[in-house]
Amino acid sequence: MAERMKYLRYNQIDAAQYFWRTTQQQEIDLIEDDGDGLVAYEFKWSGKKGKTRFPQTFTDNYPGAKTFNITPENIEEFIL
Repeated sequence: MAERMKYLRYNQIDAAQYFWRTTQQQEIDLIEDDGDGLVAYEFKWSGKKGKTRFPQTFTDNYPGAKTFNITPENIEEFIL
């Protein structure tokens, strides 16, 4: 998270950052709002392959949000 915050600051990107969780314990690890829309990130470090599904509660309530899975294979794209 610190590296992402540095990236945003160095590139003068003003994005509010949030964590999202429901009372049913569904969660999104990071949501960024840069004024143009929401971008949701889910972090997965395990060796399990496949795409992580975002909670339907989130996707129903924020239909325009972009969603990304961050893994060891693409972490550099996220922080650089």
